[in-house]
Amino acid sequence: MALPQPGIFAVGTSSHGYLELDLVPDARPDLVPDAGSGWLTVLADLAERATTMGATNLVAGVRPELWATVGTVPDGLTGFATDVVGGDGFTVPATQHDLALWFAAASYDVVFDAIVDALRRLAPYARPACELRGWAYHRDRDLTGFEDGTENPTLGSAPSYAVVPDGLPGAGGSVWLLQQWSHDPAWLGLGVAEQEQAMGRTKPDSIELDPRPETSHVARSDQDTFGHILRRNTAYGTVSDHGTVFAGFAATKAPLQRMLESMAGSGGGPRDELTRFATPLTGAYYWAPAAGDLQARATPDDD
Repeated sequence: MALPQPGIFAVGTSSHGYLELDLVPDARPDLVPDAGSGWLTVLADLAERATTMGATNLVAGVRPELWATVGTVPDGLTGFATDVVGGDGFTVPATQHDLALWFAAASYDVVFDAIVDALRRLAPYARPACELRGWAYHRDRDLTGFEDGTENPTLGSAPSYAVVPDGLPGAGGSVWLLQQWSHDPAWLGLGVAEQEQAMGRTKPDSIELDPRPETSHVARSDQDTFGHILRRNTAYGTVSDHGTVFAGFAATKAPLQRMLESMAGSGGGPRDELTRFATPLTGAYYWAPAAGDLQARATPDDD
């Protein structure tokens, strides 16, 4: 049975670090005799050498087209190649990069050290394009003050939504949508009732409104309509510049893409009201290979 990267499902972490990188020209993936490791070997070593004792959790992602040159991805899987544009011009930008790393731990000093080490080891092959520090906000809330991930599956059932099942191309892997959403301070000027209408849920206890507004975030991203995903979002930023790091995992790209299109109003429906107070700054799809697919490409142990 193909096993997913365990960091996708790791809970109880409050400090997070996200890196997106672009490969330098002619960067080679694998171990090259007499020339050292390639970018894929280093990436696999980073994932393989992380332990359960005092280390960070790590999820490693690769642009799907890039992984397809060295391994297997689900049929038709591609990166975030073009912007998603709504009927009124609202845009979810495509900012695809080659590699993505998500570190998570109980404290940021450990995450910081892991990022420094990763950048040092990847320096001959890749250049950092984006770095974000994430953190948990009131355990399970985002900076809107609402519970985040209300529709998330239970931890036991999450792999059935987030991981490609055995017998299919890319078994054990996961499609990972990574985005940065900036929050508008105007949200804080709304009353609770106005916020609830935009979200489609009550703020204190996250009960869905009945009837729910068609333009609400709940309606425009309904997983019963578009397909189920696993959300692993965190807050980022400062008081004056903050927002949400969206990290969504699914067995296929389809539910993630359909939700984005629905939120933007690109399919003829209304635009998500929440997007009037949150602006997407980045958007990329990565393939998070099965743990065994990475382990197979790590530097062999000296036994």
